[in-house]
Amino acid sequence: MNSSITINDTTLRDGEQAAGVAFQIPEKISIAALLDAIGVPEIEVGIPAMGAVETEAIRAMLSLGLRAHLLGWNRAVPSDILASIRCGLKRIHISVPVSDRQMAAKFQGDRPRLLRQLRQCVEMALEQGLWVSVGAEDASRTPLEQVIELAQMAQSWGCRRFRYCDTVGILDPFSTYKQIRRLVRAIDIPVEMHTHDDLGMATANALAGIRAGAQSVNTTVNGLGERAGNAPLEEVVMALRYTLGIDVGVDTCRLRELSQQVARASGAPLPPWKAIVGDNAFAHESGIHAAGVLRDPQTYEPFPPEAVGGQRRLVLGKHSGRHLLLQILKEHGIPVEQIPPGQLEKLLEQVRQHVTHCKHPIPPAELARYCRATLTQWAQHTPEPIPEESHPDVV
Repeated sequence: MNSSITINDTTLRDGEQAAGVAFQIPEKISIAALLDAIGVPEIEVGIPAMGAVETEAIRAMLSLGLRAHLLGWNRAVPSDILASIRCGLKRIHISVPVSDRQMAAKFQGDRPRLLRQLRQCVEMALEQGLWVSVGAEDASRTPLEQVIELAQMAQSWGCRRFRYCDTVGILDPFSTYKQIRRLVRAIDIPVEMHTHDDLGMATANALAGIRAGAQSVNTTVNGLGERAGNAPLEEVVMALRYTLGIDVGVDTCRLRELSQQVARASGAPLPPWKAIVGDNAFAHESGIHAAGVLRDPQTYEPFPPEAVGGQRRLVLGKHSGRHLLLQILKEHGIPVEQIPPGQLEKLLEQVRQHVTHCKHPIPPAELARYCRATLTQWAQHTPEPIPEESHPDVV
C-alpha cells in the first residue's frame, strides 16, 4: 500500500451526471475554488465536447490559477481531444468501454477499432504535450486479463495513469482487492480507483483498491453521481486518515462547508444520517449514548465533530434519559436543584410522549422556557403537558 494517495475529485463531471443536477457556471467556479482551497490536488472539471457552455465553465476555472490540476473527461474520439485542447486543458482523461456489453453498445463489438481509435487519441494528445490518463469503463464486468492488456497498451503508448472503473458498482472489497492487486503488479503506471455505490460499497471498494496498491482515487462531494452515486470525498478522506493512517493533505475542517455548498448547488439535500457531514453524524439522543458522550465524547464518536467542521448535538427525544435532561436544563440556566422530587421523571415522560406524538425532538430552548414558567408550580402540582404546537425545529 502506498502512503501517498492522490484524490481526483470528479464532482464537476461525474457528480453533475446525477439525474436532475446541472451546475451553473458560477457554481462550478465556486466549487472548484473551494476544492482547491481545502487541498484537493486534482479536479475533473467536465466534458469539453459537451459544447459552448461547458467549455466556457472550464476556461473560467482554468483562469482562476488554482493549485489543483484540472482534467477534462473525453471519449476516444478525436473531436473530444480537440475540444479539450481548445479549452486550454493540460491534462485529460480518455475513457473507453472494455466489457463485452459496453463494447457492443458503443463499438459494435469491434475491439480492434476501439484500440486503434484510443491509440490515435492518445498520440494526438501527447503530440500536444498533454498529460494523459486512460480509463477502463465497466472493468469490473470484464475478464481481468483484458483489463490488464489494455492497461499495458496504454502504458506503452505513454499514458501516465490507468483508471479502473467499477461502473455499475457490483464489486465487494474482497474481490476489489484481488483484482487491483493483480493489476498493480502488471503495470508500472499508477492505478486509479473509480467506484460507484449501487450496492452501498463505493467507499469500501475505494479503500480496498488503495490497500491493494492503487495510488489515486476518484471521489465526489456527498457521493453525488450517476444512479446511487460515487465514493464520497468526505468519507474517503476521513476513512483513509482513521482506518489506514493516510493523510491526503485535505483540510478536513471545511468538509461540512464544502458539503453544504454542493448540496445547495445540486439541489440535493443530504439525509441527516449521512456519514461525516450529515446533521445527525454527531447527534446523540439515547440515554446511554448521551450519558457516555457527556463523560467522554470518544465513547461514541470516532473523531471530534470539529475535525470536519461539524458540531456535537445532544437531542431530547424518546430515548433520552435523566442525565441529558438535567444537562440541557443546566445549560439553559434552570436551577435543577429546585425541581421537586419525582417531577424530573414526570417531565422526562412528558418529553417522550411529546416527541412520540409530534415526530420531532423538542428544542432545548423551548423546553427551558416551559420549565422556567412552571418551576414555581412544581411544588404544588404536576404542570400541564408540553404544548403540542411546539416549534418544529429539530435540534
